[in-house]
Amino acid sequence: MTQSAQTFNHPSLAAGGAEQAAERTRGLYERFAKGAIDRMVGLVLLVLTIPIAIPVMIAVFIDLGLPIFLRQERVGRDGKVFKVVKFRSMEPDRRATRGPSFVGADRRVNHKSEDDPRLTPVGRFIRKWSLDELPQLWNVVAGQMSLVGPRPEMVQIVDRYEPWQHARHQVKPGVTGLWQVSARGEVPMHEATHIDLEYVESISLWTDIRILALTIPAALGSRTGH
Repeated sequence: MTQSAQTFNHPSLAAGGAEQAAERTRGLYERFAKGAIDRMVGLVLLVLTIPIAIPVMIAVFIDLGLPIFLRQERVGRDGKVFKVVKFRSMEPDRRATRGPSFVGADRRVNHKSEDDPRLTPVGRFIRKWSLDELPQLWNVVAGQMSLVGPRPEMVQIVDRYEPWQHARHQVKPGVTGLWQVSARGEVPMHEATHIDLEYVESISLWTDIRILALTIPAALGSRTGH
């Protein structure tokens, strides 16, 4: 896995005439305006979520001790690897858990499953309501992630990608995205590249606003069974 910048091509991204103009518009928004908006809004959200983050930090400390935060390598824009920040939700060692663990293909499918035996009761709660992902706002403010974009995948899964799937890395990964609001719980994240490519092709300020507006009801719906 290399960390050097790459440019990936996908047949559906080829454009001409009016499509090229639309692509240039998307490029200007994604390259310039989107990053500035992300950092400003991300900083505001960091401040606004402090009353939520502090109780979560205390609960994680009581449940799992130190460290409170988990830093995992994920693949970002242009194939560059960065460390995503989350609240810890799992036991640090599989041998400390009881029950079956996921291995091989099962682990690939269930790597975000709420049935993972490593999850603690507190961890299961904060993951159920996506509170474990609040620290990713730091990644947004640092310019490594966007508020909206393809979810950042693990390096070992990206290593198994087909060449065309890397087109999702043309943009920054997001805290939320089209996958979360359209197929959450129905399609495994690593198998939903076509959804990510749909976002890459249609990226715009309006698209981002629409996805952000749909994120909370989509998350609540997936947790209440609707």
